[in-house]
Amino acid sequence: MTPLNRRDLLKQALVTGAGIAAASALTPLPAIAENVSAAEHPDAEPAPAAGAKSMKGVPFERRDVVRIGIVGTGLRGRSLLGELLAIDGVRIVAVADLVPDKAQRAVKMCTDAGQAAPAVYAGGERDFEQLVARDDLDFVYTATPWEWHVPVLLAALKAGKHCGAECPIGVTLKDLWALVDASEKAQRHCLQLENCNYGYNEMLINRMVHDGVFGEVQSGSAAYIHDLRTILFENRDEGLWRRGWHTKVNGNLYPTHGLGPVAWYMDLNNGDRMTHMVSMSTEERGLSLHREKTVPDKSDPKWKETYVTGDLNTSLIRTAKGKMIHLMHDVSSPRPYTRLNGVAGTKGVFEDYPARIYIEGQQGGHSFKPIDEWKKTHEHPLWTRVGELARKKGGHGGMDFIMAYRLVECMREGLVPDYDVYDAASWSAPMPLSQMSVAKGSAPMKFPDFTRGRWQKG
Repeated sequence: MTPLNRRDLLKQALVTGAGIAAASALTPLPAIAENVSAAEHPDAEPAPAAGAKSMKGVPFERRDVVRIGIVGTGLRGRSLLGELLAIDGVRIVAVADLVPDKAQRAVKMCTDAGQAAPAVYAGGERDFEQLVARDDLDFVYTATPWEWHVPVLLAALKAGKHCGAECPIGVTLKDLWALVDASEKAQRHCLQLENCNYGYNEMLINRMVHDGVFGEVQSGSAAYIHDLRTILFENRDEGLWRRGWHTKVNGNLYPTHGLGPVAWYMDLNNGDRMTHMVSMSTEERGLSLHREKTVPDKSDPKWKETYVTGDLNTSLIRTAKGKMIHLMHDVSSPRPYTRLNGVAGTKGVFEDYPARIYIEGQQGGHSFKPIDEWKKTHEHPLWTRVGELARKKGGHGGMDFIMAYRLVECMREGLVPDYDVYDAASWSAPMPLSQMSVAKGSAPMKFPDFTRGRWQKG
């Protein structure tokens, strides 16, 4: 594998016990975000742990084989497992899930791929603690429901393991700080495995941004707009837990898919950072109307739920250098899928879905043009190297494979990962911050500086 450092680069889920006990009942959720009164000082910076050191620029230890443990072998966990099994130099050592059948499906995937059967930890809510304690693991990956990401990651870090999670990595500022502190104390990476950062268009535009094609970047647009109503109301998989968040949080529940790539365009936490945001939500109608249409039995437990998440949440984020990010979330409306994925600068603009570009002075006047010509000069080296394999083997158009491949490459080559715990925390922070802003009449909320000032040295 060819080394590719971060600077070069800049150029489903674990099912809870309710799935067995009562198909239509949601599992109880913990307190989702800080009490709104905490919004008075959301940027309060806790003292670092004794002996803690920065994780910025810290490389992985070089190794020939990356030994991985997976916590959560539902739809998403098995999806990424498939990507990992297609990469050389990977061994799946152990898997954990509350549902033994799902763990066994993961075991079969491993043996079908020619690997030895991984150890299984199944049936107990905290069996993952036994998995992370093993001495033959290099990386722990979790694809559990969101409220379990932080407990798994903290256990992995305490056990001295590098780790990573699906999106979002944490749901409260307190938990995000806990991950930062634990990562620094353990000197082990804790990563948000954000697949959208590795999408073809995202990596193409990232190189164009850093080659100055758009001039000085002034603003970006990011979103997760995806009609999930059918999935949210299923009596299996994500329908057993994800809908529950809509009974607790009025804000942006899923900021990282759109925000992660834009953060790379703008070098956030590496020369700039997000400083504050304002957020507002529409009223909630989508899930209530969908329930009326699809759940005729009024005795169904779903009718006891009260949905509070506004159908559309819109936020504006300001950075220290005066750049602006438009961030949106809507999974409850009949809208075509988009992550927006836009960037505007002093020389031109890119907008995705569909992909189109305008550069000042181009032939054809003030109109958008296709991006095809730019692929010849700015296709990312990762996509040039393994793009064909990614499209064959990987989910979401190949970006999942590229993400997994790049993680393994960094670990085998002893490279600094492309993102770190500070990125993970700041990309997930809009979830609690948007809730606080909405609750306080769209008041500005300050972003914590999870880097403790080190962003200026990016």
